[in-house]
Amino acid sequence: MKEILEYLFNHHTLSKSQAKAIMIEIAQNKFNMTEVTAFVTIFLMRNITLPELQGFREALLQMAVPVNIDAKDAIDIVGTGGDGKNTINISTLASFVVAGTGQKVIKHGNYGASTLTGSSNVLEQAGYIFKKTSEELQEDLNKANICFLHAPFFHPALQSVGALRKSLGLRTFFNLLGPLVNPAKPQFSVIGVYNLEIARIYQYLLQKESRDFILVHGMDGYDEISLTHDSKIITKEGEEIFSTLDLGFEPVTAESIQAGSTIAETAEIFKNILKGRGTPQQNAVVLANAAVALFHTGKFGNYESCLVLAKESLYTGKALNSFELLLK
Repeated sequence: MKEILEYLFNHHTLSKSQAKAIMIEIAQNKFNMTEVTAFVTIFLMRNITLPELQGFREALLQMAVPVNIDAKDAIDIVGTGGDGKNTINISTLASFVVAGTGQKVIKHGNYGASTLTGSSNVLEQAGYIFKKTSEELQEDLNKANICFLHAPFFHPALQSVGALRKSLGLRTFFNLLGPLVNPAKPQFSVIGVYNLEIARIYQYLLQKESRDFILVHGMDGYDEISLTHDSKIITKEGEEIFSTLDLGFEPVTAESIQAGSTIAETAEIFKNILKGRGTPQQNAVVLANAAVALFHTGKFGNYESCLVLAKESLYTGKALNSFELLLK
């Protein structure tokens, strides 16, 4: 590792093969925690390059526990995290709204590292028992239209650095890998990114694949459609900026979509929204993200039709039903 660190400290970057090899060695615990911390810190001082991201991703997917479930028509809705905004769990809430419409969702998530409450935290707090086998995941998908892949169960490399990420409490390149390494490989992905430079790297990486993607970015630094400002949406076909009014809502304030100060508080907010007791601002941001996800699949008509479906799912209890079925 010393030679690698000296190479990087001299302003060099890694090739794809070098990045892949190092990630595999990190997962195999070949380096001590001090060495891994130094390695991770380098990427706090500069952005990751495309070859580095490709190499890290290939390593994680190669080492991932195999998942064999029907993902040909499913979608994942996920953010990089690390935007520092401490919002409610918008992507996870939108996932249940989408599942409530009948669209299959294969959600990949983890405990919060650079944020207090990740998707795994909020589901665990609600009583969900993480599943480890393809059979269990398929059963959840069949009964609730959604299943949840807790990343440490399927990615040994992420598990080996989990304590380090939590102790740093900072956004690291592992934030960028999470949305790219869903081992079920669903056909559709809605990925929230916290800045446009990272969005460009994602775009270059994903546009070569057969699976479809959509990248969303809140122009004031959110890794989702926040409705606090305009949003940029990037697809294989190009990119476009949408105002909150374009998406069918009035602007909301940052304070109105804040998470709680503890995991328990945030989980309570989460359940209240699904139970129809969310504020208009909380509901709006969840519905906008859900509608964009539904529109992305190409199965439900235009965005306005997708928004109607999302509202029906949330306000008639269909989203809550998917959540409760998952917990059983």
